[in-house]
Amino acid sequence: MQNQGFIQVYTGNGKGKTTAALGLALRSYGAGKRIFIGQFIKGKHYSELDVIKNSLKNIELKQYGLDCFIVNDPEEKDFIAAQKGLEEMKKIILSGKYDLVIMDELNIALYYKLFDIDQVLEILKSKPKHVEIVITGRYAHERILEIADLVTEMKEVKHYFTKGIEARLGIEM
Repeated sequence: MQNQGFIQVYTGNGKGKTTAALGLALRSYGAGKRIFIGQFIKGKHYSELDVIKNSLKNIELKQYGLDCFIVNDPEEKDFIAAQKGLEEMKKIILSGKYDLVIMDELNIALYYKLFDIDQVLEILKSKPKHVEIVITGRYAHERILEIADLVTEMKEVKHYFTKGIEARLGIEM
């Protein structure tokens, strides 16, 4: 089982899904693995982008979002960007070049129907045996949960956001 790659899902309404995936990327990096992180929806600058770019050469990160449209409905350009991102991630996964591939906010992209669930399932079912896949985001699709080997649900119990605290540099962004 040493070379077996599994499919992990981090979902739920609690904070920490992307953070957990980045923690796994850091652990994999320490073990000499090659990592690719594709972020759907996200197009804004987050602090982890800087440390990955400047210090972690075995981690490649690419954003497939234009901005964060979550407060509005997605526009045609969001659909196009997501489709391009999924197509690129398909090539990356199938290449077998990376040991760990994180599909950050894929669940949200599916929730907003930026691409079809069957496209994603085809990619996941075709992945090389050694490739570990992590899928993050709220609202995980039932069919993703069925195919996953590990599912973790982050549950919000209490969050300072409800008191009007906005995202803070180095903590949420």
